[in-house]
Amino acid sequence: MQLTQYTDYSIRTLLYAAAHPDRLVNITEIANYYSISRTHLAKVVAGLTQAGYLQGIRGKNGGLRLSKAPALINLGQLIEVLEPLDIVECFGKNNTCAITVSCQLKRVLYEAKVAFIQTLKRYTLADIQLPTPLPVEVEHPLAFYAHKTP
Repeated sequence: MQLTQYTDYSIRTLLYAAAHPDRLVNITEIANYYSISRTHLAKVVAGLTQAGYLQGIRGKNGGLRLSKAPALINLGQLIEVLEPLDIVECFGKNNTCAITVSCQLKRVLYEAKVAFIQTLKRYTLADIQLPTPLPVEVEHPLAFYAHKTP
């Protein structure tokens, strides 16, 4: 199962905000830190704000911060909000597959999807939180994960 780029950027944004609990962050600095499109990130931030994960503060000294503590942001619930999780066509509303009635693949894939979400629901943003404070410049922003074992 592959998460969309939107979800990837969403998780990165929340991780960045969580790594800076003492101040507001902004879209430009997050985009620069991860070397991602500011325009695309603005859409991600709008979605996270609307979903209640980020709080936007307007004005000259405005910015973004988490709406709740990282320990209260469940990864499984986050993924369910961000991802359609229609792994195959027959999971969707516009199913036109001719073998849906007799196909057993849907049952197997549904079971896999449930296991995936159940695993994610055992973790929160705090469990995967970046070090605080983040280094100003790093060769690769997520390099510290490279040597961790599950």
